[in-house]
Amino acid sequence: MVIRLAKRFMANLSMAGALASAMLFMAPAHAQNSPMSLADRVARLEQQQQGQDQNKLNQLNQLQQMQSTMQQMQGQIEELQHQLQQLQDQSKAQYSDLDSRVGRIEKQGSASPAPSATSPAPANASAPGNAASVAQPAAPAAPAESAAEKAAALNAYNTAFKSLRGGDYVTSSRGFREFIQKYPNDALTPNAFYWLGESYYATTNYQVAVEAFKHLLSQYPQSDKAADATLKLGYSQLEMKQTDEGVATLKTVVSKYPNSNAAKLAQERLRRISQQTTR
Repeated sequence: MVIRLAKRFMANLSMAGALASAMLFMAPAHAQNSPMSLADRVARLEQQQQGQDQNKLNQLNQLQQMQSTMQQMQGQIEELQHQLQQLQDQSKAQYSDLDSRVGRIEKQGSASPAPSATSPAPANASAPGNAASVAQPAAPAAPAESAAEKAAALNAYNTAFKSLRGGDYVTSSRGFREFIQKYPNDALTPNAFYWLGESYYATTNYQVAVEAFKHLLSQYPQSDKAADATLKLGYSQLEMKQTDEGVATLKTVVSKYPNSNAAKLAQERLRRISQQTTR
């Protein structure tokens, strides 16, 4: 009886040893098959960090693109504001000019002497040496002709300007050229040179625009459009990649017309150029 119990105990002990050995043998394999080892965790963290860095880089690129777009939009807004101001000034100038023309015509009409019973007889008008009598019959017709010519000039100018406002720059440039050729001494001729340059500038014909602006500045330096013409001359030079000349022209706007809207636009453009060169 004792012997059988001893054998059974030894058998159980042997089985327990075998199980322990099997568990020890399986332990490394279980460790190898664990869900996340240290090396895997480090690798995953590195991948996550790389992903975060890439996201930050993408966000930075998007931010830079947005800033560039905003700068472009700001420039376009400034251009539109400038054009709007020009149109408003032009409208005021047209109404003022028309009012002054009508006033002069009315004064001329009231100053013209009306025929009376005491006026020299037509027979005496052709008498030799009577120069005053010769001029009198033609005097009333002169103001009417002058008024008609001025009205025709104003109509031609407004037609060209209407084409410009409508975006038909080819027609507007043709209209302003014809106006300048037909009415070289009209009060609106300096403005016509300016808008001729604007028409060419809008169609990126910068070289011809430069010629129009320079002609205005050389022939009509006291024109109300001188500041704007100088500004657009600088813009045209910059568009033609004549950076030094363009910068110098914009600086002239600031120094020569410090209180004008053109000077503010010139300063803003110079600021943007300075930022671009320092990057």
